[in-house]
Amino acid sequence: MLKFKKGQKPTYPFNRAIKKPIPVECYQLHEPFEVETMEGTLKGKAGDWLMVGIHGEMYPIAAEIFEKTYDLVRETGRFMR
Repeated sequence: MLKFKKGQKPTYPFNRAIKKPIPVECYQLHEPFEVETMEGTLKGKAGDWLMVGIHGEMYPIAAEIFEKTYDLVRETGRFMR
């Protein structure tokens, strides 16, 4: 079994790839909220986003993370990751 240690990148001739954009639905809430997920109940703060993934799964994302990792798609309420 191969083992890789943190901070020690192997010398393979790595390729470069870009993750495909996946449209998701989202809504920014202006009050605290809770959402049931596969990992249990997660909480969002006022200003955080409620996301709905491609399989209907719901999850919260902090406003700061959302702004750094999602771009607005012209269609209302949809963002690209």
